[in-house]
Amino acid sequence: MKIAIQQNAKVLAMFAVACTAMVGVVNYLTKDTIARQEEQQLLDTLHQVIASSRLNNDLYQDCQFITDNDLLGSSNPQTAYIARMDNIPVAVAITAIAPDGYNGNINLLVAINVDGTISGVRVLKHKETPGLGDKIEIRKANWIYSFDGKFIDGEKDLRWAVKKDGGMFDQFTGATITPRAVVKAVHNALLYFNTHKNEIVTNTTSCRVISND
Repeated sequence: MKIAIQQNAKVLAMFAVACTAMVGVVNYLTKDTIARQEEQQLLDTLHQVIASSRLNNDLYQDCQFITDNDLLGSSNPQTAYIARMDNIPVAVAITAIAPDGYNGNINLLVAINVDGTISGVRVLKHKETPGLGDKIEIRKANWIYSFDGKFIDGEKDLRWAVKKDGGMFDQFTGATITPRAVVKAVHNALLYFNTHKNEIVTNTTSCRVISND
């Protein structure tokens, strides 16, 4: 009996090692494909918030890391993508986080024209409640389009809130926390841009690591 148990243990151990090796091989073989898919998905989203007809630079490469825990929602670096036409900046798309969503972080892409108006906003990732908070997605509702063309009028623009709080943005039935968090995050991203616009659009350092391989 003892020998049988030892043999079974060896078989299980070998099986575990084989499975681990297979997972490693699959990850190695698919990582480049996954990276390309993620890049294409990001590019598609970038061109949703900044029309491709407005720029002729490589939007994915023309980027820089930015950090502001208070206005961008995280101590981790976020990314600013600069759209240019004939080397003249026309808009900037900034990744930002709404840390106070109903179910945690809501990752956003906020595109801002150089005149300080919103070009477009998209949700990149979230865990909000299906059927309630997920109306922040364009495939669920048109609510996210309500930011288009908006701007901050003065230091204390009280319009940047949901209507329940006296602002100009609709809330969702049964889900006020989610839209409130997104409105606050977009407002803060716009504040960050208004404060740092010159240094963002004049920086020529790419956030992408160029390999010689």
